Amino acid sequence: METTSSLFRSVSRRVWSPPQRPFRVCSYDRELKKGITAGTLEELKKKAAQALSISTLLTLVCEEDGTELDSDEFLIALPDNTVFMCLKPGETWKPHPLRQSGNKPGDSKPRTGKDIAQITFDLYRTHPKDMFGSLNVKATYQGLYSVSADFQCMGPKKVLREALRVISTFLHAAGHLLISSATVIRRVIQGADLIEAQNDKRLKFLD
Repeated sequence: METTSSLFRSVSRRVWSPPQRPFRVCSYDRELKKGITAGTLEELKKKAAQALSISTLLTLVCEEDGTELDSDEFLIALPDNTVFMCLKPGETWKPHPLRQSGNKPGDSKPRTGKDIAQITFDLYRTHPKDMFGSLNVKATYQGLYSVSADFQCMGPKKVLREALRVISTFLHAAGHLLISSATVIRRVIQGADLIEAQNDKRLKFLD
């Protein structure tokens, strides 16, 4: 009975397993970044530890604002390609130096162009077999408003599949064009034969 119950739970887990989604993880100092896919929080922690070669228990926080990721529900609510920082015991999140405000109370240092607008480019790969890397572009204005765009490139299999799909569509359209052209030519020939037959009948009638 226990074996049947465990088998049922295993099958249910496989049937209802969440889909794999792309995420990015980075180390505490933001020097090492990796792209991984996961469907649950536990799977994300496991793959993040393997990607960054971390053997101790780690905590995942959002790299942008330090919000801790502590449930699968919160993970589902986050968009794809969210960047998480992996923290070891004793480490705490710190904001990116370039994202910190340039002016503080009592600071008379004038604002520069870097304090007003900032654009960052992040090149990464979600899979080792990807032919080209994906590009994430993020623009920040005055440290308050930010807009990001993610350009994902496909692997060799997807590129080949898309190329074959385009070729198939082109050949399909060319086939329709040839069939239409053949139909028009056949009708023209039939019309010419009909006109010639009518002319022959008129000549015979006049004779």
